[in-house]
This record gives sequence, structure tokens and C-alpha cells, in this order.
Amino acid sequence: MKRHEYNISVESHGDSLYRFAVNFLKNQEEAQDIVQDVFEKLWVNRDKVEFEKAKSWLFTCAHNAMINFIHKKARFTKMANEYHSEKTETSSFGFESKQVINHIVGILPPLQKTIILLRDLEGYTYEEIGDILSLNSSQVKVYLFRARLKIKKQLKGRNELV
Repeated sequence: MKRHEYNISVESHGDSLYRFAVNFLKNQEEAQDIVQDVFEKLWVNRDKVEFEKAKSWLFTCAHNAMINFIHKKARFTKMANEYHSEKTETSSFGFESKQVINHIVGILPPLQKTIILLRDLEGYTYEEIGDILSLNSSQVKVYLFRARLKIKKQLKGRNELV
């Protein structure tokens, strides 16, 4: 990949990569750091990455970086703090719809969360998601179905509480 192609990749995919990271991490600063690191890795590996596959490479790299970031963060964060914040958040019945959806998507396993964000928020095809996550389109469909089923069960459970 040449410098010009790298710049095109940054301009073409920067916004959608950032949106994906913000929706996944729920923190703008952390998302900016991830996106910056991913583009730095692209620059370092520009000789190995084909321009036509840059989009898939960027999203794969971002996904892996976010998973690693979450694991590192979890090691340093006390589970009691997370439990306390979730308990306070879920005890409130004054949720707006978007907050409820964000909370439910946030508790999905990372792979299902990634697939939901890429498919429903970013609008990628099953094949594109498969390329990004090294899955075939059938696996993507299964994970997406299971994620949506979990979301549906969570929403149904909340409706019964209200």
C-alpha cells in the first residue's frame, strides 16, 4: 500500500471505524485511542496489507484491539464497582428506549456485540462481517440470530417488570 492509498483508507474508513469503536466501548477517548492505534498499525504494516482489503483489515484489527483492551481493563477494574453500577442502573425504571438497548447490547458477549454493531448500526453485509471476524456468512447469521434472541429476551423481561 502506498502513502496515497493509506490516506484514502484513513479518509474512507475513519468515521465508520470510530463509530464502531464508540458503540462498542461506550467511551469516546478510548475509541479515539483504539482508532489511532489501528491506523498506526496499518501504516507500520502498509507493505503487507493490500489496498483492496484495507477496510476488512482495519475492522479486524480494531475488533481485536478492543477485545484486548477490555481484557486488560477488566484485570485492573474491581468487579464490585461494575456490579454496583449495573445494579443502580437496572433498578431505575425511568430508562429511555435507547438507554435500554445500549445497556442490553453492552452485556452481550464481545463477538455477538461486534456482529450486532457491524450489521445493524454500520450496515455491513454478512460476507463483510465474516471477512472482518474470520467467520463464514453462516456463522455470522447464527451469531446475529442468537444476539437478537438475547436482546429480545432481555426486552421481554423488562416489559414484564414494568
